[in-house]
Amino acid sequence: MPVSLIPLPYPTDALAPHISAETLELHHGAHHKGYVDKVNEAIAGTDLADADLETIVRAAEARGDRTLFDNAAQAWNHGFYWHSLAARPGRPSGPLLEAIAGDFGSPERLNEALVEEATGHFASGWAWLVAGEGGLKVISTHDAGTPLTTGEVPLFTIDLWEHAYYLDVQNKRPDYVEAVVENCLNWDFAAENFSRGTAWTYPQRGLVAQEG
Repeated sequence: MPVSLIPLPYPTDALAPHISAETLELHHGAHHKGYVDKVNEAIAGTDLADADLETIVRAAEARGDRTLFDNAAQAWNHGFYWHSLAARPGRPSGPLLEAIAGDFGSPERLNEALVEEATGHFASGWAWLVAGEGGLKVISTHDAGTPLTTGEVPLFTIDLWEHAYYLDVQNKRPDYVEAVVENCLNWDFAAENFSRGTAWTYPQRGLVAQEG
């Protein structure tokens, strides 16, 4: 089964004014779709033709196939990013809140670490909250880099590529990052990932319905 372009889990205007409908339409319908299309072109007729996206990402890295890795990892990262955002983000609670308090001191300190990591990251990439043997960490990856290949469990991510924010704030990445951290992070999704203790699985075709 080919990799699918999963739908957004909310209407395109759900994150406005922090992320505009125009940005989401272009980001999802052009950028994410482009990565998915290139993955499907690359795996057609190969031993990965029926593999899930996580397997494709890991196999591409193991084989040193940089082109396939970049497109597959970007397809996965974008699917994870859509779910990392929410129109009603809520607050961390339960075991995740306890872990945040133990590793960062408070949610506010975690937010500060996220903003610092995301705004300080040079060029394109992703900022992540991950869980691992050493507890919770804020990290960033370059280009298509993903925790899928490091063994850490991603809880949520922030896209740092310019196409994620340029239509809304031009080159002012700090404005975008602060808006996302303060208003759009999906803490329920982070809690689910933390509780499960394994990486989120990119949905197969037809298994995700758009809300709203």
